This record gives sequence, C-alpha cells and structure tokens, in this order.
Amino acid sequence: MTTISERVETTAPVVTRKKRDWSVAVRVTLLLIASVFVLGPVLWTLSTSLRPPSESFKLPPAFLPLNPDLQSYTQVFKQLNIVALVVNSALVTGLIAVGQMVTAALAGYAFAHLRFKGRGALFSIVLATMMVPAQVTIVPVFMLIRGVGLSDTLLALILPAIPTAFGTFLMRQYFMGLPGELAEAAAIDGASPWRTFRSVYAPLAMPGLAIVGILAFNFHWNEFFRPLIMTISEQNFTLPLGLVSLQGNLGTGSISVVLAGVVLSMIPALVVFMFGQRALQDGLTAGTGK
Repeated sequence: MTTISERVETTAPVVTRKKRDWSVAVRVTLLLIASVFVLGPVLWTLSTSLRPPSESFKLPPAFLPLNPDLQSYTQVFKQLNIVALVVNSALVTGLIAVGQMVTAALAGYAFAHLRFKGRGALFSIVLATMMVPAQVTIVPVFMLIRGVGLSDTLLALILPAIPTAFGTFLMRQYFMGLPGELAEAAAIDGASPWRTFRSVYAPLAMPGLAIVGILAFNFHWNEFFRPLIMTISEQNFTLPLGLVSLQGNLGTGSISVVLAGVVLSMIPALVVFMFGQRALQDGLTAGTGK
C-alpha cells in the first residue's frame, strides 16, 4: 500500500506541469494578440497596395486582394522621382546616425569616466532636454538655420539632429558598465584620455553604438515634421515628405498608390534592421550576465 507522502510526491509534478502548461498557453495567446495589433496594419497596407484602385474602398473590405497586380507600384515611379527622394533620405539619415554615434560616444565617455566640475549638473541639463518636444524648439532652430544661410538645404536637417540626449544617456550607462580598471591600466602605460577612449573603450562600446545608430536611422528615416518645416524645394525633399504628393489635390489620389509608396519606403529601414538585428540584440543584452 502507498503512503500519503508517496501520493503527494506523485501528484505534485502533475500539478506543476498543468500550471506550466497554462502559463505557456497564456503567454502564447498574449503574444499572438500583440502580433495582430503590430503586424495587422502592415499586412493591410501591403494587401491594399496590391489592389486595383476600384477595390480600395470596396465594402465589406476583403483582406486578401482578389486580383493582385503591381500597377500601383509602377504609378509610384511615374509620379515621383523616388530615386532622388531615397538618396536624400539615405544621405540625411546616414549622416545623422553616424553623427549621433560619434557625439554620443564622446559625451557618454566624458560623463562616465572623466572627472570635471559641474559634471552632474551638466548631465542633468542634457537629460532635461529629452522632455522638450521638437515642436517647442523648431522655431528658434529654424531662425538659427536661416541666420547662418542653411535654410532649404539638407544640412538644415542634419546638423540640428546630430546632438542626442538619449544617445548620450545610453552610452554613459554603457560606459559605466565597463570596468574602470581598464583606464587605470592604460594610464599606467602612458596613454592619454583620448587614446584610452579610442583604443580601449570605443571598441568595447560597439554594441551600444549599434543601438544608437539603428534607432537614429529608423527614427529619422520616417521623420516628417522637421523636413516639412526646413525644406521648400522639391529637390531637397526626403522620402516621407515626397510621398505626400501621391495623395493628389485635396486627397483625390489613389489610396493604393499611396500605400504602395509607403511599402517601398519601409524596405530600407527593414533592411537596416535585419542586418543590425544581431548587434541590436547584443547591445540590449550586454551586461545582463554580470
């Protein structure tokens, strides 16, 4: 005959296994619901871009296009000089991403490992700028850009966006996670602070710099507000600003053509994310094992 303790030991794993199965089922369900909310608009955009204009406003709407074609994509290339728009966006976002990586690395290292008077107060001021929306500073920035003769140029979009408070905060936290003994060892060998940063800390901070660069590229690739204010000439338009012309006068353009342009604009950002996904994961998980 089995004792009470033996019965408890045999039933305990069964109860634990049932609880684990329920927790897995709940997590999977929540992830599926989140995926629908995140991927639903993207899939709907892709589906509508493959519809003929006559099916764009069909009721009830069909999720899958009945007669898919690529006519809307050909119309995008006919109505827009999309190559010039992509070149402008790539130039602006690429230079902003590189500039933010450089300035964030330098400022983050200074706030993390250099000792100077007023360091804490200055860092607090830098963080405070993160709470000021771009709509508040756009007028003084525009007046400053016009005063130096850079209005309606790509530099008007690049230069004001290079300083980054978020990137500085991120890199400071990253550098603070690196051992301070490295700087002491480099100083014993006669290395200057600049040499210590360039040869010791900067190579170790590449995962953090990858985060700054990828986030900066994705944000400024989709940016619409600043290009709308800073640029007037069509040859200086970025891709999001150029896509507005696909709507036509008073919004009379084809919704399929507009969404086809949106799909094309998502491809470069998707490619950058795919190639930088590993570096992004390494940067986000760095230091979790300490």
